[in-house]
Amino acid sequence: MIHAGAPPTPGVELSVIIPVYNEEDTLPELRKRLGEVLARVAPDHEVWLVNDGSADATERMLGTICTPGSRWRAIHFSRNFGHQAAVAAGLRNATGRAVVVMDADLQDPPELLEQLLGRWREGYEVVYAQRVSREREGPAKRGFAWAYYRVLQAVTPVDIPADTGDFCLMDRKVVDALVALPERNRYIRGLRAWLGFRQAAVQFERAARFAGEPKYTFRKSLSLAINGIVSFSKQPLRIATWFGLLVSLASFLLGIWFIILRLTGGFEIRGWASTVVIILFLGGVQLLTIGIIGEYLARIYDEVKQRPLFVVRSVDNPHGGH
Repeated sequence: MIHAGAPPTPGVELSVIIPVYNEEDTLPELRKRLGEVLARVAPDHEVWLVNDGSADATERMLGTICTPGSRWRAIHFSRNFGHQAAVAAGLRNATGRAVVVMDADLQDPPELLEQLLGRWREGYEVVYAQRVSREREGPAKRGFAWAYYRVLQAVTPVDIPADTGDFCLMDRKVVDALVALPERNRYIRGLRAWLGFRQAAVQFERAARFAGEPKYTFRKSLSLAINGIVSFSKQPLRIATWFGLLVSLASFLLGIWFIILRLTGGFEIRGWASTVVIILFLGGVQLLTIGIIGEYLARIYDEVKQRPLFVVRSVDNPHGGH
């Protein structure tokens, strides 16, 4: 039965949460590699596969993987609600004393679970995987990612580690605190850092996708990046304020200059080009400011509506097997 209220009672040692969207090409290899690792490093485990409205054969394949009596379970959304919602659904249902979040494309290597568990058993409550390289990613994407994390660290008061995604291990107390947060627009890696607790990094080389095409397009990545900044920083609003002050100061000084020119006889009627440039510049500043305010208003609007993060259509093997 899908959980919707208080966190479930801790059961197994390790829960693994994997959002899945059109991953029919990777599921067999994921099942094989993750199964081998879990049998070796955490025999007392469960796996939650969250089907985020896949349109290919993913749902059928999950039905063959998550059979009654197995430790693998699947949640099927009624439509595509997004990666962060899928992670939230898994966190609400995981019962493990430790919970791992990872992607299905095998860019998050299952073999790293041994190191994550090792640091957790040393006493760390959050162990996040930190990328030191990215295979088969173009210079533009790598440059965008590098710049984004540095900007995020510069404008947010929360110390969000650079070059990290949602691939991590969290202790039960961290998961309970994360699930209890009421906000709808979730940026998991930011919330994970905001909660605090004892945190440690495990570095790894991020491999290319095992098969298929990337599901996170540039548009989705940009949307997630904006959500991360807006969710944890007020600096964009302050930047808009400073922009307005600078433009006002510039116009005031320009006005004084025109008066001096007029009084000294050096004033002449100039062409329309400078006027057009000034008007367009001011219009751009105004639209940029309105856009920044709109981003914050949109999140307030989402929070006020109080709609659920996701809608579950069905569950495969809801009770699992231990």
